Amino acid sequence: MRTRAIVTATTLVASVALASPATAREAAGPAPVTPALAVDRATSAVAKQAALFAASPADTFSDRGVIIEKNGASHVRLNRAYRGLPVISGDVIAHLTPTGALNAVTSTQTRPLTLSAAPALTAAKATSAAAKALGGKNAGVTATLAVDARAATPVLVWRTVVTVTDPAGGDGVTHVLVNAQTGTVVDKWAEVQTVEGSGSGYSVGTVTLDTTKSGSTYQLKDPVRGGNYTTDMNNRRIGKGTLFTDADNVWGTGELTNDQTVAVDAQYGVAETWDYYLEKFGRSGIAGDGVGSYNKVHYGSRYNNAGWSDSCFCMLYGDGDGVTYGPFTALDVAGHEMTHGVTSRTAGLVYSGESGGINESMSDVFGSLVEFHSANAEDTGDYLIGENIAFDHEPLRYMDDPGKDGKSAACWSTAVKNLDVHYSSGVGNHAFFLLAVGSGASTVNGVTYNSPTCNSSTVTGIGNDKAGAIFYKALTTYMTSGTNYAAARTATLNAARDLYGAGSTEYATTAAAWSAVNVA
Repeated sequence: MRTRAIVTATTLVASVALASPATAREAAGPAPVTPALAVDRATSAVAKQAALFAASPADTFSDRGVIIEKNGASHVRLNRAYRGLPVISGDVIAHLTPTGALNAVTSTQTRPLTLSAAPALTAAKATSAAAKALGGKNAGVTATLAVDARAATPVLVWRTVVTVTDPAGGDGVTHVLVNAQTGTVVDKWAEVQTVEGSGSGYSVGTVTLDTTKSGSTYQLKDPVRGGNYTTDMNNRRIGKGTLFTDADNVWGTGELTNDQTVAVDAQYGVAETWDYYLEKFGRSGIAGDGVGSYNKVHYGSRYNNAGWSDSCFCMLYGDGDGVTYGPFTALDVAGHEMTHGVTSRTAGLVYSGESGGINESMSDVFGSLVEFHSANAEDTGDYLIGENIAFDHEPLRYMDDPGKDGKSAACWSTAVKNLDVHYSSGVGNHAFFLLAVGSGASTVNGVTYNSPTCNSSTVTGIGNDKAGAIFYKALTTYMTSGTNYAAARTATLNAARDLYGAGSTEYATTAAAWSAVNVA
């Protein structure tokens, strides 16, 4: 049964063009384009034009997702396997006209793979090296062979997944790549993609929620939006938690002494994020399949963070340490974390290097856009990340001028790839702000900004809706797992061209925004 609940809280890669753009005439075909037909056309294109996909005879490709435009044009994501092994950053996108002709290919891999698939290192030695890289405290390590194609010279790796027994953050799951020939650690990144302090706590005020009645009690479970629900971890990190229930369907008191208060914020945030993606882009849920996720609140003890975990398809929210930070169950945090899930189900940006920074930037961008879209009177939209988490209300990140936090990169350089992904995200955040708002001084919703440019140019923004549409289409249609900032520029330009035309103001402003942060 669907019920309406009253709740209370208080405020405390480049694309290679092959043909001219599809015309309206091409959309008129003998049969509608289906996902299965699009995949069949894409795999056929790989076989016929292998060089454009940098495909070797040892490569196989599998469907990862399809987007079909209204005119029948399609964009097919394909995962690559080399001699049966998954290829990290080997995924491609085949862009097809309504008639099925290959229009362009998006890929970060430029040459066919030729390396040996026989490891010199055993799986046991690889798992030992991975555990050692994380301090030797592990509850379990699994290892599978893969090819890491992100570097100039691809390398055979053991892709290990390490679960730490007493994690310092997240759910303790870390991916560690170990060179299968030498035993050296190539890279590592956390399974839980965190906001690093982004968000606020108990800040949405009095709101309504869709809940579910079961017998004589109510569940904090949304029957309208894919069954999204919220559980109480009771300061634990292991397990799924206990679903919140209530006798009178009035949730929370606005005080942190009531365990339901932060659950209110988390459940509301997920609903608002779901609505944003559905209303703006027609996307039904994180995976686009209408299936909901869930929240774990009161996660850990004095945990200063929030995160998204692919393994549980859920969000994790800490209560903060109570000294510097309050709870992390905030509106922009929900948007941020759910966007990590959207990214996982689309571009799959690897959470390391520049691709990891873009991953984080996308979450900051859409977390902010969810905040604007919600128009919640207690938490108005802004371009400040985490402005309500800290008790002193000092933002953790600034989109208008990322360098103001003393850690983030406002301008691209070759050193950006070496930064923590929460700080390399500044380049993407800055580009988005310039695209949406523009350079120089501005005031939005009572907040004053002053955005510089790295090339002394002047940029006039095109607004949140258009900028958001360009970034969303770029993420879901043109970015791959290994996209770097140069490729992100190309992806957004492709998106702007598709949406508004190559000669449009929107296209020119997109180019200007990236140039203004030194991304050419």
